[in-house]
Amino acid sequence: MELRPYQAEAVGSVIKKWGDHNKLLLVLPTGTGKTIVFSKIIQHMNNMNQRCLILAHRDELIRQAQDKLKRSTGLDSAIEKAGETAIGSFFPVTVGSVQTMMQDKRLAQHRPDDYSVIIVDETHHILADSYQKVLKYFNGAKVLGVTATPDRGDKKNLGKYFDDLAYEYDIRQAIKDGFLCEIKAQTMPIDINMKGVRTTAGDYNARDLGSAIEPYLEQIADKMKEHVMGRKILVFLPLVRTSKIFEAMLQDRGFRPCHIDGKSEERKEILHMYNQNRYDVICNSMLLTEGYDQPDIDCVIVLRPTQSRSLYAQMIGRGTRVCPSKDYLLILDFLWNSERHKLCHPSCLIAEDDEIAQVMTEKAKKGGRFGLQELEHSAKTDAQAQREASLARYLDANKHRKGKSVDPMAWGILIDNEDVTGYETTWGWEKQECTQKQASTLQKYGFDTHKMTKGYASKILDGIFSRMEKDLASPKQVMLLQKFGYSDFSKMTFKEASANIDRIAKNGWSRDFRKEKR
Repeated sequence: MELRPYQAEAVGSVIKKWGDHNKLLLVLPTGTGKTIVFSKIIQHMNNMNQRCLILAHRDELIRQAQDKLKRSTGLDSAIEKAGETAIGSFFPVTVGSVQTMMQDKRLAQHRPDDYSVIIVDETHHILADSYQKVLKYFNGAKVLGVTATPDRGDKKNLGKYFDDLAYEYDIRQAIKDGFLCEIKAQTMPIDINMKGVRTTAGDYNARDLGSAIEPYLEQIADKMKEHVMGRKILVFLPLVRTSKIFEAMLQDRGFRPCHIDGKSEERKEILHMYNQNRYDVICNSMLLTEGYDQPDIDCVIVLRPTQSRSLYAQMIGRGTRVCPSKDYLLILDFLWNSERHKLCHPSCLIAEDDEIAQVMTEKAKKGGRFGLQELEHSAKTDAQAQREASLARYLDANKHRKGKSVDPMAWGILIDNEDVTGYETTWGWEKQECTQKQASTLQKYGFDTHKMTKGYASKILDGIFSRMEKDLASPKQVMLLQKFGYSDFSKMTFKEASANIDRIAKNGWSRDFRKEKR
């Protein structure tokens, strides 16, 4: 199987970075083939006689991994789950249920060195006690965690376990490259009151949500009939009871709905009938968030609001796969009146920061159907004025700053580099003191490296080298040009910047060129 360019890059990056780190994170959006990627990594390690374990928490993920591993690499695998065991198997790979493998009796049947490599699918669960117990038992193994779309907060949390980010391919680039479909969102004018909904284990309490949303289900069903009749729809709801109630309401309005939950006896048959378009809406209570592939879904409705961007991305990700029968994925977004500020909306999927996401959400509330990338572009334009004001305030506050060294924050603002201006420590190695090589290179470009961390130094150097590749003005040039009132310094080439600085110097360090000697 020939890999897509980003998949090949991901495989190469993981293998390379395992030379320096034992615990790596891989980020690929839902629908971009993360199972294929880690299958190819396993194939590489198997060629080096390394035994591998794939760890997951649901049967669908376990069977899917086993199937795709076989189809993409030809490798057979044993299952470690309930009545199935890998003990005595000659297969080079084991696909294990974390609930089974965490049991003392089951772990004791394995040697701690049985596996050289462990792949953790849907790795946002990795900090749970169950996963940690298994990983600590096989503590000599290299670990790769694979997940869809963690935001900065999620990465910071996962940074407590992982050493580094091996590779990331974001959803915006995947859409641009044509590997995921375009996403549009439409805000529905139904103000759902969530007052009194409690938070449990970091997210909204499902029972409270069920009670809060039930009075609005009739209105929501009416809006669905008005806006999405004829689409293939996936609906997430907080409770099984809520899902069944909503199924009946949709039936009354002419849809062909079905409900599915973990206890549905005809679960496979229901999914098959939905696949064959005998149903046009499938309602579920958080059952289909992981490991469910149905590419022709062209509308996702989240009636289970969440504070977790990863969970929200998983739900929406069920409809982002490319399919000949659809032009784009439509998200119906409702107005959740919450006392809490952290609530995920479609903007969270592609916005590069919280500021842009908030502007996007406010603009979407005005109504209409928006392409998320178009909305992001509009929000960036609006946010630029705020950033320019922040720039002016920061530079004004630091204009009398003593010393000739380049201020990293000011430089980052001037060249619009958010990796520098918005830097936060995520991985353990980033907290270490910058290396001598980093320090000497940064000092060459005018930066003071006193108390600078390895991670921050890395971000600054990335920014410097990226601009060097484009032959843009150096950090010292940028700061000097800004001091003398230039406004186009960020896009000025090194040669142009040198010419301007030479002219100022020859004019007695003045931009009043009326005095310039001729």
